[in-house]
Amino acid sequence: MNYQRADTIFPEELLSEIQKYIQDGLIYVPKSKNLHKKWGDNTGSRQAIQNRNKEISYKFHDKVCIEQLATEYFLSVETIKKIVYKK
Repeated sequence: MNYQRADTIFPEELLSEIQKYIQDGLIYVPKSKNLHKKWGDNTGSRQAIQNRNKEISYKFHDKVCIEQLATEYFLSVETIKKIVYKK
């Protein structure tokens, strides 16, 4: 994130309107919602967790018990239940 002077990027009318709300301060302008990426999209973490959860579900349906899955994947029994009973 880099800082820019408002008087060099905004038209005078817009700058005057902004100054009604804040003067001599910092404002964070977020990306528009259509440019925002979800957590894990850049690193692949989201996909890795989805793949892990599918694997857990397949093993559960192949009669592997929840406690064994919790031990194998280093997750709590409650987390395994949320994964396998999710609709």
